[in-house]
Amino acid sequence: MTETMKTPNVLFICSKNGGKSQLAAGLMNQLAHGTVTVHSAGTKPGESLNHQAVDSLAELGIDITGEHPKPVSDDVLDAADVVIVLGTEARIEPREGKRFEFWETDEPSERGIEGMERMHLVRDDIKSRVQKLYAELTGS
Repeated sequence: MTETMKTPNVLFICSKNGGKSQLAAGLMNQLAHGTVTVHSAGTKPGESLNHQAVDSLAELGIDITGEHPKPVSDDVLDAADVVIVLGTEARIEPREGKRFEFWETDEPSERGIEGMERMHLVRDDIKSRVQKLYAELTGS
């Protein structure tokens, strides 16, 4: 008898769901090719995506132009196997039985780095963390 592997379900959360969590979701979707279910949400969703985040992913061939900021819902939290909270602004209480990780991502603006240079550093920090998480979840 063959045991069916459950597809891991990951929820990336940041405060506005316009930048960091969207970066993480886009990067995981590109890496996983459907082997991981990916969601992103915000604790205080903004009006739109951060255009620099969208552009920085487009440079890697990842198109998230159809995405929009979404609130954290009980449904998406309940479905997630792993919840990743990015940055320091988002506040959410860990749920019993769920794996929660808090990623204090690089914030180049604290060092005076702005614009696309800042976004590339943020994206690349998140990318390396997503790669490690993907390898862990899939054994790849």
